[in-house]
Amino acid sequence: MNVESSCLLIANAPSSLVNFRLDLIKAIQAKGHQIHVACPSMPANAPERLILQEFGAQVHDIPMNRSGLNPITDIRTCWVLWRLMHRIKPNRILGYTIKPVVWGSLAGFLAGVPQRYALIAGLGYAFVEGDSVSKKRVFVKHTAQLLYRLALNRCQRVFFQNPDDELLFRQSGILKKRIASTVVRGSGVNLDHFQAVSLPEKPAFLLIARLLIDKGVREYAQAAKRLKVQYPEARFMLVGYLDENPESISQVELDSWTSDGYIDYLGKLDDVRLALAQASCFVLPSYREGTPRSVLEALAMGRAVITTDAPGCRETVIDGENGFLVQPKSADDLTRAMEKLIQDPEQIETMGETSLQRAREEFDVHKVNAIMLKNMQF
Repeated sequence: MNVESSCLLIANAPSSLVNFRLDLIKAIQAKGHQIHVACPSMPANAPERLILQEFGAQVHDIPMNRSGLNPITDIRTCWVLWRLMHRIKPNRILGYTIKPVVWGSLAGFLAGVPQRYALIAGLGYAFVEGDSVSKKRVFVKHTAQLLYRLALNRCQRVFFQNPDDELLFRQSGILKKRIASTVVRGSGVNLDHFQAVSLPEKPAFLLIARLLIDKGVREYAQAAKRLKVQYPEARFMLVGYLDENPESISQVELDSWTSDGYIDYLGKLDDVRLALAQASCFVLPSYREGTPRSVLEALAMGRAVITTDAPGCRETVIDGENGFLVQPKSADDLTRAMEKLIQDPEQIETMGETSLQRAREEFDVHKVNAIMLKNMQF
């Protein structure tokens, strides 16, 4: 391994490094480069840290408030990253999610890192239009755009996970013409880890997501409530956890869904394959995504998918072929699509086969990573 050539990967959560970037880390190492990762909540005994170290990554624990708006805390994050880069002297840096992108890119620029890259893996709370636009949301959106503009225009290339996000950043002036950009097929999915399994006998739907309003969790619960009355044999599973995000649903709301008997809440799972194996169709009624990894995992396991005709989501489904596209924020549209599959179980099987084919042809993690490595000049 050429220890003189190294790459620093910056993330906001340990689980995302292990669940979404481990194949990328391996691919960089296979090219003969040392890999460093910087992330908050990485004490010496953190299980994610131990896993990453087993694969040869150098792990650095950094201070970062994932969703807070405290400028002092954020400036400290930038300063710690700057000091880290001065010490380890990486040739390349890659940040993903807003704070690693912003503060990592700015720190890399100030530290003189030769090649600086950013991955826009979704725009999140700041860019999703709510039914009522609060002053806080407007402030967060304008602040996010300003910080993105400062950071991204000091990068050599920016990766997007769908063409809608790339177009938005170009048209709004966040990303200047002189900065190169590339659209990749999400984070990809490991087809050895997520393999197709047989379908359950009875219709079963599954949503895996952080329990946020913007993920369409409420629309899913409303559809399940309606359908459970007419089709009591159908199952409506939910996997995920309550979030500190201001748009998270409440514990009281979640409890009401489960106590009324139409939502089967499985909690937060370390291995979502267990839930996907019990589902005949995966549902994600999100308002906006980068490219949802949960959908890619469902494709790889041969499941029909119902998702929204929204940025990031629409890239995963060809309407009528491997699932259905529904209108965002429409419980009525979602209910109709789910009912179609309950009434036509043979279609579920056909769509699942098409999903698996799409996963193999378009979303294989090794194909996605190869494009990223080529554009990062490895």
